[in-house]
Order: sequence, then C-alpha cells, then structure tokens
Amino acid sequence: MMKLWLSLYLFLIGGLFSCQQEPGDRSLSAILDDMEKLVGREAYLESPFFTPGDRVYMVGHQDGTFPELGWHVEGEMGGIWNHPIKLMDGFTAAIQLEDQFYCLNRADAFINYPIANKHIFRNAVPGLEVERFQFAPDGQQGLIIEFAIKNVDKSPKTIQFEFTGHTDLMPVWLGERANMIDHADMMEFDASRKAWRGKDAGNDWFVLFGADREPVDYLQDSSSFCNYQPKGLGATGQLVYSLVLGADDIQILRFYVAGSYSDQTDAETTYDRLYKDAATFLLDKKRHYEKIGAIAKLSIEDEALQRAFEWVKYNTEWLVRDVPEIGRGLGAGMPDYPWWFGVDNEYTLKGAIATGRKDLVYETIALIHKLSESNGNGRIIHEVSTNGVVFNPGNINETPQFASLIWWVFQWTGDKEFLAKYYPMIKKGLQWLMEENDLDGNLFPDGYGMMEIHGLESEMIDVAVYTQKAFADAAQMAKIMGESEQVESYQHIADALRIKINEEFWVEEFNSYADFIGTTAEALSLINAAIIRADTLNKPWAVQELEQTKKRVSNYPKNQKQGFVVFHNWVVNTPMEVGIADLDKAILALDKASKFVNPFGVFVTGIDRDESAEMEDGSFSGSKVFSYTGAVMTLPTGVQAIAENNYGRPDQALDYLKRMTKSFGFALPGSIYEVSPDYGMMTQAWNLYAYAVPMVTQFFGVKPEAHLKLIKIKPQFPSDWNRAKLEQIVIADNVLDISLDKTTDRVVIDITQKKDWTLEFEMDFRPFRKIVLNGADVQRATDWNLPLKLEGKHNKLEFFN
Repeated sequence: MMKLWLSLYLFLIGGLFSCQQEPGDRSLSAILDDMEKLVGREAYLESPFFTPGDRVYMVGHQDGTFPELGWHVEGEMGGIWNHPIKLMDGFTAAIQLEDQFYCLNRADAFINYPIANKHIFRNAVPGLEVERFQFAPDGQQGLIIEFAIKNVDKSPKTIQFEFTGHTDLMPVWLGERANMIDHADMMEFDASRKAWRGKDAGNDWFVLFGADREPVDYLQDSSSFCNYQPKGLGATGQLVYSLVLGADDIQILRFYVAGSYSDQTDAETTYDRLYKDAATFLLDKKRHYEKIGAIAKLSIEDEALQRAFEWVKYNTEWLVRDVPEIGRGLGAGMPDYPWWFGVDNEYTLKGAIATGRKDLVYETIALIHKLSESNGNGRIIHEVSTNGVVFNPGNINETPQFASLIWWVFQWTGDKEFLAKYYPMIKKGLQWLMEENDLDGNLFPDGYGMMEIHGLESEMIDVAVYTQKAFADAAQMAKIMGESEQVESYQHIADALRIKINEEFWVEEFNSYADFIGTTAEALSLINAAIIRADTLNKPWAVQELEQTKKRVSNYPKNQKQGFVVFHNWVVNTPMEVGIADLDKAILALDKASKFVNPFGVFVTGIDRDESAEMEDGSFSGSKVFSYTGAVMTLPTGVQAIAENNYGRPDQALDYLKRMTKSFGFALPGSIYEVSPDYGMMTQAWNLYAYAVPMVTQFFGVKPEAHLKLIKIKPQFPSDWNRAKLEQIVIADNVLDISLDKTTDRVVIDITQKKDWTLEFEMDFRPFRKIVLNGADVQRATDWNLPLKLEGKHNKLEFFN
C-alpha cells in the first residue's frame, strides 16, 4: 500500500513539474511595477549586489556574475547562503542561437528594488533582450530566479537555454570549531522534479535547483560556455531547455534553489513550496516592506535625504539572519559580516525601535543576551558566527552599551517585563565591568573600545563615556525595579564619572577630549606608531603635530598617567554624543572635530586627513588586504550629527547627514557602504542609528517615556526646513504624527496621536511674539522655555514672529 501511494505521489509531482508554461509576459517582476526601483551606475556593474532574505540570500556582481568575494572565508562570501552553510557559489546562464553560444555575464544595467533585483541584458544575444530577476522569500530556505527572454526583432527563433549551477555546500566561518567539516559535493538528478540535487559527502547538507519546465538535457560536471570555475569542493549540474519565440514573444523561465543544513526532505519540501507559491511569497514580502516604509515615514523637501532615510530602513531588514537552532537577529554587514555583533546592534537597535521595529529589536536583544550568557559574568559578546561559535567574548564598551540600549528600548515600549528580563544581566555586567577591568580603581575601565588599534588598550574615552551613560541609565532602571540602594550607588558612579571625564580626559591645547588616558611610556609607544602611519600615508601636518607632541611628552615622568590626543579618533566625540560634555568644552570639541572630515563624512582616525580631503569625492582607494586606514565611515558621521544636535546645532547636524547621503547609491543602488563611499561592506546595519536617531529623536524631538504614558517633544528643525512630516511614529501602543509648516511670519507644528497620552512640548530655537494652541493664545505669563502640556489626540501649535 505504501509503495502504491509513493508511486502515485511521484507521478503527480512528475506531472506537475514537467508541464510546459505557455508563452506570455507572466514575469514575477511585474508584481513590483508599482514599487520604487533604483538603477545602478554603469561604472559599478563589476561590484557587489545583494538579494536579501532572512533565511537564504545571494551575493554576486551587478553584471550578473559570481566572482570570488570576501575575506572572512576568503573568496567564499559571495554566492547563495543558507546559514550556517553555503549552498552554491553561483550559476551561469547561456543561450545557444543558430549554433552560437552567448553567455549572460555582462549585464547592461542593474536595478534594485527594496526586496529584489534585476539584471538587464540588452546586447548579449542578437535579437533578444533578457531580464534576470531574483528574490529570496522570507522564512524559506530558498531563492527564486526568473529569466524573461524577449524576441525584439521580427524573426521567429528557437533557442537552447543553458543553466549551470555550481554547488559549494560548505560551513560558515569558524565551522571547524563547531565540528563542521567540508567534504566534496555529490550530485544526483531528481527525476520527479527535473532538478539537480547536491549533497555534501560528509554531512546532511543539501541543495536542489531546477526550473518550472522539463529540460531537454541535463549534464553533470559539464563545462559551460561561460567558463565559470569557482574554487572549493563543489560540483556542477547543467540543465538545458528548448524555447520557441515568435516575433515579439516573451518566454518566462523560472528557477528554484532550495537548501537545508539538516535534511534532504527539508530541502525538497522547500523546493515544492517555492514552485507552488512563488508569486504569493513575493506579494507577502512586498507587503512586509510596505509596512516598514509606512512606519516612521519621512516627508521633507530634501528628496535625496528622504529617500536615503527610507531605504536605510529597508537595508536594516536585509540584514536579518534567522538560524532557528541559534536564533533570529540583525547581522552587521554584507558580505563579510552577516552574523551577529553586540556593539553593532547596541547602536542599530536604537534606530530600529525609533522606526517602529519592536519585533526585530526584541528578537535581536534576546539573541545577544542568550549568546552572552555563555560568558557567565554579564559581559556582552562582540562577535558570533551563525553556527553559534563566539569569536570574541566582548570588548569593554559593549557591556555598558547593552545597559543603555535596554533603557532606551524601555523608554519606547514601557514594557516592564522586558526590563525585568534583562536587568539582572545588566547588574552582573556592570559589576564585571568595574571589578575586573578597573584595576587602579579610578572608575575608568581598561581595554579595547570601538577603536581596536594595537596597543590602544588603556583607559579609552568611549569606554569611559559609555560606562558613565550605563550607570546613569542603570540608576533609572533600578528606580523602576524598586531597588533604592542601587539607584543611589549607580547614580553616584555616574555623577563622579561625568566630572572625571570632563576634567581628566579634556586636553586644553587640542580643544579635544583625549583618545585615551595612559602612562607617558604608553603614549610614546603609540605616538611613534602614529608617526609611522602618518608618514606612510603622506600626511605631513600630522607628522609635524605628532613630533611636537612627542617632544613635549618625552619630558613627562615615565609613569605619569594622563590624557593624550594622538590619533584624533572619532571616539573623542562620544562625550557630546551622549550629552555629558560641559557646554564650553562641547562647542570647542565639535568645532575641532569638524576639521577631520571629507565630503562624505568623518574620518575614523583624524590623522589620516589632509588638505586634499576637501576635494576627495570619488571612489575610496582602500587596500586589497582589507583595512580601515584612511576610512571615512557612517558611524562616526552619524555620531557627530547626534553630538551636534545635543548642543543645539541642527544645521551642523544636517550637514553631516547630507555628507552621508552622498554615499547613498554611490556603488549599490539603494544602499550605503560601510566605508564612504564604496569600500567595505556594501550594506551596514548601524547606518540606521546614524539616520534615525538624529531624525526622529532630535530634528522631530521625540523623547518618549512610555511607562508613564508621556511623550516629550522638543523639535529642533534645521533652519532651511520649511515643511517636514514624520508619520506613524510607534511608541508602545500609541502612534504619533508630527508636521512642520514654516513661513516667514509663522511656524505651525501639528501633532496627532492615537492614544490620549500626556505630551510635553518645548520649542526654544527662536523667540516668538505670540503662541497659539488649538486656536487660543498661550498667555505670556507662561514661561515659553518650559514644556507646554498638551492633551487630547490632536494639537495644533502656531508660533508667530
């Protein structure tokens, strides 16, 4: 009986997969006709693109090829991935027409959608135009690729379409530590599905690929006209299809790639599901991204900045990695950092909760928390591969930054269960931070912060600043948790640290906070290294400054400990980022920091700048061996924007956002590279911090205290903004809309909310002759510099000059 049912099943499946699709324009890409799409620059066709999915994704070049990419697993970070394994190095497609073969490996154009991509081959085959469209359904271990082949002249054509898949079932980075050992792939033809099935010889890792019609031929390990030969232990399967095209006909050929890192049946089930529901999966993904776009929806007169803000929200979703056995959370960057980081998320998730992504925030925090528990002492991990192997148990700054992230998220959600869940880890982490890392007891923990420069493991400015912020935030958490003694203890440390940072890290002659506090001997060693770096990079001004510093420091007692400015690293701006810098020092330091920029933003290491930086607005000349030397990055630039806003300088903050936005779509349409404008990761998570925090919480001034059903609103719009709107700002179960309409004699702020919460409104960027609230004058007796309490679901404020 079982054999009978099995035979019937195979007959039905075989019939399903062998049926021919009638000619006609039925492309999946037509579903996205009303979705924004961005066209890539011709100069960057030989650079990476990314087809996003939370289970499976694909990385190749915009010209349609799959060269060896990446350095973490050298040359293997491209292709099709189903973490914690890779499925395929890629594939090639070729067309035979009248005994001539034409490889589809030089696309004339690349188009990026928020959820998919397309390569257009206009000149690859005489008389034909080919479009290759692909997307990765979320929640599925698979990918769908569709070729639309159009006959653009009047002569009928019979063509052979050759699809060659190159499997490479191999483990992710650090696989050997999880006993994931790569073996050669074996290939077998699945006759029922008319598809090739690959298996790693030593593991239950599978990949299955085929099309929506029966091939006229299938070959194993056959050479392709495209002559693509990736490295590794993979295998090759070729599928050949015969297509007839009349004049102006379009033939659609759809391929499915499915995989599993545990079970053959799992891969086959996914394959069948992709075949059956491709259009449904695409529609579902489209609706999901439309919701992302609608939350915290920005409308401003600066179209470039508006578009970048919207797409950065999409970019964040691109980086979600879901490995059910480990967890679901936000990866750091593509293609070399698809896995999980503590500090990257401690920045990014602040922007994510401010743009309505509570689901992603909660999932990622839960994952980072779970992975960090292996440390056993409250220390927050730095980097974990998707197989669960911890590479770095945590830099010093990550533990205090986790505490501040939890408090930030709680302010937006008011979720006391959430706070109660993570508060014990925060207490343990702060104890570890001070007891095991502050050996001299001066409240400044020792060790690496954001700048992992060899030898720079002294008392770092960012570690000190984030530690101060963590204790201040922990005091607020302790108050909520009813621990009065902890409130007093934590606040005492926070207050002491604020004073000490402003006194001991401030270096008067540089108008800057110090990179680090260390001994004279430590400083001289780092100065010598910095001189070599600056001289190698031909930065004479930096060499001169460093030589002068060295001469002065050489006279100090060898073991004297104090703050030193050596590298002008971006982290010296963190006291302004969190708002603890004294006002006079902050303005001096912000002005000093503005010297270390180029047209795209802030240098990671200030001594890398020279006078030519003002004209450097082209491609970044990074080294072949990956390095951040000379880099301008979005995180330092975003931090600087936040810092400027904290001290009432929104015009300067906007300037930094505009600099970052020059990188938007520079190399990959719809994305911003990690290193501006076109180096490093082609998509980077913490870009959301750099855009969302200054935009939502500072320009529009939204500072919620959701547990009190209170929203403080203190907008500080840039002076050249006349009209601006931010809609669907999600705060717990409330939703807020804020708009600005400014003319020469009046400023109108319109605020609506879903719930009847208390709003405290403050606007102090100019003096006004009269204020009208909901049609009634606000009496001058009211101190206009203090918050105006607003009630109800709609409030209209008018400020008259």
